[in-house]
Amino acid sequence: MAVALLLLAVPAATQPYSTQRDGDAVKLADARTQTEVWLMPSVGNIAYRMTVKGHDVLRWPHASLDAFKASPNATGVPFMGPWINRLDEQAFYANGTRYPFDMTLGNVRGAIPIHGFITTTDRWRLASASADGDSAWATSRLEFYTQPAWMKQWPFAHTIEMTYRLRAGVLEVATSITNLSTEPMPVSIGFHPYFQLTDSRREDWTISLGARTHWKLQPNKVPTGETEPLEQFLPDASSAALRDLDLDDAFSDLVRDARGRATMTLRGKAQRLDVEFGPNYKVAVVWAPKPSPGGPDRNFICFEPMAAMSNGLNMAPKGLYRELQSIQPGGTWRESFWIRPSGF
Repeated sequence: MAVALLLLAVPAATQPYSTQRDGDAVKLADARTQTEVWLMPSVGNIAYRMTVKGHDVLRWPHASLDAFKASPNATGVPFMGPWINRLDEQAFYANGTRYPFDMTLGNVRGAIPIHGFITTTDRWRLASASADGDSAWATSRLEFYTQPAWMKQWPFAHTIEMTYRLRAGVLEVATSITNLSTEPMPVSIGFHPYFQLTDSRREDWTISLGARTHWKLQPNKVPTGETEPLEQFLPDASSAALRDLDLDDAFSDLVRDARGRATMTLRGKAQRLDVEFGPNYKVAVVWAPKPSPGGPDRNFICFEPMAAMSNGLNMAPKGLYRELQSIQPGGTWRESFWIRPSGF
């Protein structure tokens, strides 16, 4: 397939948006809001940095770009597929069939498989990158069906396209998945973004969760299938002090606005991040582990847009989860989430 790269970098005097290619990296820039986003198609198509007026919005713990490439963990906006979060066995269920993983391949690990196996793949290909008077964007494509070791674990041929679009200081992450198989394909993908603020530390942050329901978890973090109202788990969910919380929890029944978006918010002294989930992201997982004395740095929070509940693939056949989505043969699933900084 021929790939056309349209790379446009017009001076800010004539156009606020620009897109530039630097080796493996692509930079999107918005001169008016002084917002920049860097992504790396060859490393999982991860958006690894986002800055506003020089302040990092995404966690960036690496000493250099080479250090990131060597260990691209706990940073940026990683994509998780073909499932996100945990499964309760070394298999998944679809269309009445149990599909056991081939654990000898090494791309699925552990008794509780987690986060799929394509997060840092180098198989993404940049399809286009450009800018105009409205936005700057980059689109990459992953042809899942071309990889035999992937198809062995997840035998649904499909393609994924992802577009990062920067407009008016807001980053949209748009994903589309096309099912090339002859059977419906379940959708359980998502993202695991690492957010931070720079005007304060974790102990001074507050969060707001646009959800109504909290899912109870087993000790291994797999949902039990039982739920409770959000206010029973987090009484002040509209302004909860993060210093008191140790979170690795799943939420559903998201509170939607007129556009169908649900919002999770992080606030510092003046800085604020709103993460808006489109309608097909049914679940929000929030990971904000509480720091321990002498332990690793925990100055971040993850608001994770998920198309399905953790273990949703395996709970759905048991009647414990009713919102599992699927893509009909030849059909396409689409959704976006938005990262909206303010106060920088």
